[in-house]
Amino acid sequence: MSIQDIIEGKKQWRAHMARVKALPPDYRIVYKEIQKYLFKVGPIDLPDGPLLPGIVDFFEEGAAAGKGVLELIGKDVAAFCDDLVKDSRTYADVYQESISGAPGTAEK
Repeated sequence: MSIQDIIEGKKQWRAHMARVKALPPDYRIVYKEIQKYLFKVGPIDLPDGPLLPGIVDFFEEGAAAGKGVLELIGKDVAAFCDDLVKDSRTYADVYQESISGAPGTAEK
């Protein structure tokens, strides 16, 4: 990874976070909880993948339609997150593989 890649990544992250800050307060709170949850158990490609920007897109559309954030995702934020990453390789999978010694043997 070159310095230019790092700089570009930071620019993209700052632009992403500016979009988050522009969301209504209730959406921002839920987004931060989703982000925290996904950084703990989420997919390995989370920082570079389309998941977080896709959530912001979804939230921007919901806010523009006048819907409450819980109308969009339901009352269980963790269940919403788990559904988003159900088919992705996660850090939990990597950990399970490391303790079992066999790649791809993590239970789902």
